[in-house]
Amino acid sequence: MSGAIPAGLTQAEAAERLRQVGPNQLAPPRRRAVLLQFLSRFRNPLVLLLLGASLISALTGEVASFAIIAVIVTISVTLDFVQEHRAGHAAERLRASVALRATVRREGTACEVPVSEVVPDDLVLLAAGDLVPADGVLLEARDLFVNQALLTGEAFPVEKRAGAGGGLGDDPADAPDGVYMGTAVISGSGLARIVRTGRHSALGQISATVAAAPPPTAFEQGTQAFGLLIMRVTLLLVLAVLLVNILLQRPPLESFLFALALAVGLTPELLPMIVSVCLARGALRMAAQRVVVKRLAAIHDLGSMDVLCTDKTGTLTEARIRLERHLDARGGDSDRVLQLAYLNSAFETGLRSPLDDAILAHGTHLSTGDWRKIDEVPFDFERRRVSVLLDDGRQRLLVVKGALEDIARLSTAYEGARAGETEPIDAATRAAIAARFAALSAEGFRVLGIAWRAVDAAHDHAVVDDETTLVFAGFAAFLDPPKATAADALRALADAGVTVKVVTGDNELVTTHVCQSLALPVAGVLTGAQLAAMDDQALAAAVEDTTLFCRVSPAQKNRIILALKRRGHVVGYLGDGINDAPPLHSADVGLSVDGAVDVAHEAASLILLDHDLRVLHAGVLEGRRTFGNIMKYIMMGTSSNFGNMFSMAAATLVLPFLPMLPVQILLNNLLYDLSELPIPLDEVDPELLRRPRAWNMRFVRRFMVTLGPVSSLFDFLTFFLLLHLLRADEALFHTGWFLESLATQVLVIFVIRTRRSPLRSRPARALAAAALVTVALAVAIPFTPLAPALGFAVPPPTFFAALAGMVALYLASAELVKRAFYRAWLEAP
Repeated sequence: MSGAIPAGLTQAEAAERLRQVGPNQLAPPRRRAVLLQFLSRFRNPLVLLLLGASLISALTGEVASFAIIAVIVTISVTLDFVQEHRAGHAAERLRASVALRATVRREGTACEVPVSEVVPDDLVLLAAGDLVPADGVLLEARDLFVNQALLTGEAFPVEKRAGAGGGLGDDPADAPDGVYMGTAVISGSGLARIVRTGRHSALGQISATVAAAPPPTAFEQGTQAFGLLIMRVTLLLVLAVLLVNILLQRPPLESFLFALALAVGLTPELLPMIVSVCLARGALRMAAQRVVVKRLAAIHDLGSMDVLCTDKTGTLTEARIRLERHLDARGGDSDRVLQLAYLNSAFETGLRSPLDDAILAHGTHLSTGDWRKIDEVPFDFERRRVSVLLDDGRQRLLVVKGALEDIARLSTAYEGARAGETEPIDAATRAAIAARFAALSAEGFRVLGIAWRAVDAAHDHAVVDDETTLVFAGFAAFLDPPKATAADALRALADAGVTVKVVTGDNELVTTHVCQSLALPVAGVLTGAQLAAMDDQALAAAVEDTTLFCRVSPAQKNRIILALKRRGHVVGYLGDGINDAPPLHSADVGLSVDGAVDVAHEAASLILLDHDLRVLHAGVLEGRRTFGNIMKYIMMGTSSNFGNMFSMAAATLVLPFLPMLPVQILLNNLLYDLSELPIPLDEVDPELLRRPRAWNMRFVRRFMVTLGPVSSLFDFLTFFLLLHLLRADEALFHTGWFLESLATQVLVIFVIRTRRSPLRSRPARALAAAALVTVALAVAIPFTPLAPALGFAVPPPTFFAALAGMVALYLASAELVKRAFYRAWLEAP
């Protein structure tokens, strides 16, 4: 576009437009008032049933029961809301820190703003690697190629030209000067005036009609499976208890309240809060390790990851690439090769790579002179090369730089010993070029081929078909030294049960050299050409024993990830380029880095602020620590808690009265929940961090049926003590069993939280204090003025002595059964 450069909107104009049209988001977040968020917690069916039943109690004269149940439910809901609300805010702040930003021109100056603040009439600068932030029309474009597959399904990028006409039509495929929200800039640069944002964009209109929820993650599937297990057990037990009470002709309302309270006691209502707080705390701890979590459930997936696929540049190497040698076709040093490589990199406007930066840094003494650029064929990952069409007034050349194998294949001649002299490439010369390439690669050099072709002066538009009958100029050889910290990080990941596989566009000789330098064992090598000849079944068999995947395309990277997942692996993928978006989407854990292109940034679930595998190893351990604490709550809920509720249900068969009043069950449940609140702060034993861990409902069921009966056994001993030794009436029975059930249920956390002896694994101080204070509070309740309203009586001193002995014996028995369970579990096939 000729003429004056447009200045763009003023900040005041942009703010006014943002107020008028709203944020540039497909579905602007609905921010409800805090009070409404709190009240929404009462929509839980169990909570509504409890409140309804308590209201019936009030109408029938049981006002005290109504008040107590209402207070207990309110406290429980409030605890859940406050903890999860705080966790949600912490996670949201972390996600906002890595939110996508767009470069806009306002008041004549380029500045970065959050994508959500882009407004109509903003001037947005586009460059390779960017996601287009909103629908717009191009005012300027230089070799701008955009991938529109998101909207059109067309896999190949299309070129966009300013002033080509068409504007923002109904069909993105028929809009040569239109760019659309969510599409990816593959190469070139441009300036677009934004026309439509958010829900008014083409993507927004589509998403409103065809939006579908993403498939559940491994973590979500695990929590759903656990919820179904608890629901089945609860329904079966509650219906059985209700039926027994009706057959025994007990008061219907009291029986209903008892069954309902039993359901609440069995339901792990704190699980959503424990999960949210554990994950949010894990996200904060990972942020301290310079890892930002965009999707909280990815923390679990990271801990479960057993295969990590990564590129080598910047991860295994320093990403400080240097041009070390520039050789002609015969292997001699060549300034001519450096000059041609410099011209190609200096005039290239597409996706600039570190290799271009290395060429320009090495050639600081050079200049472009009289050369001017006519056109360009941008780099893409299928061709693996870039061509620029240049003219200096005397000659017009197409200068090509790219993968050595492809450049050599497309060349029919090579430069001779004297300047301007070319000789045809015969079989011997081609073999010599291949041998020199192999020798350089084996020394760890990354090698590009440099070639050119003379065209006539009328040739003013470069196309892919021009890249034929080239003259091979020589080799540009680069070094990227192995990262000093990578060897230790790879060893640490291996010790943690994570297998590292290298997926790269580089050739196998260079990659093998790097891996050998880092002592990474190479079990097998598979090239892109070999992979292309395999069907999915053959690839799934091959990926297991392959360490290096070399010279692979973006589509092949995605096939590798999917093949590993079909083999049952939890797969992580670390990438930062345009070509990494598909595998980042497909992996269980998509990992990118802070400096990644927008496409990779958006596809990833976690962002590493440091490109360092040591940081990733720390994140893996944090994921396992987070999952370990979540499992502590689940194991508590499926063992002692379940045992106590089962005992209560069984007691209805033999007792002439309810074994515990509904309000007492709810109080028991509330105090138990209070004792569990610090679980997210607890530490996890080192041996549980050594291997990937994932949801295993078979393990949960077995743990429940193994540890639960131990709790029930001691409940029955308590029944015998109260009924036959202490001759307890109804109030004393309720009091005695309330204290025993709560003490065993709370204190067993010291046994269940670790596979070790409780004496060798210390809990967090907050968790220990919460458990002890809760038990002390329960013991004190019968001595308070609230006791009569709650249906409690003061137990005799002999009961407390017996209680202390039974609790100690229970904990010892639970410890012995736990050890036997883990021995059997570990020895099972």
